[in-house]
Amino acid sequence: MPFLLYLHKKIMSKVEDFLTREQEQKIVKAIRTAELQTSGEIRVHLEATTHKETTDRATEVFYYLKMDETKHKNGVLFYLAVDDKKFAVIGDENINDKVPVDFWKNITTIVIKEFKTNHYASGLVKGILKVGDKLKKHFPYKLYDKNELPDEISVGNKTIK
Repeated sequence: MPFLLYLHKKIMSKVEDFLTREQEQKIVKAIRTAELQTSGEIRVHLEATTHKETTDRATEVFYYLKMDETKHKNGVLFYLAVDDKKFAVIGDENINDKVPVDFWKNITTIVIKEFKTNHYASGLVKGILKVGDKLKKHFPYKLYDKNELPDEISVGNKTIK
């Protein structure tokens, strides 16, 4: 079950300006580090705004990014509507079947603790690495595993490599 939280107030003019290039690279590195240990797939998606309930929009993005098409149904999406100050983290069905009920709440707590001090990249990195540790336990990397989805941050309809 996904959880919702509201980002600490931060005025944004463009979603592309939310993170610096260095912060983006740290997040992508965290995704790659986490995925070296697991067959799981982790994505981060940023949008300026959503008029939908945050977890509903995160679910739409999850399907739009084809995260539901992974072999082991073990994708995780970190979704942010930055101008609306909204965040959700959701996992695919096989992850939800294996993690404790409070797992997503614990990830949200880790992320929001950093968000409250305007450390958005740090919050995402910590959340991603924690998810990676859990995925490693339930979906360990095997020699034949391949990276099924891009590791880049998607922004609206763009990606950051």
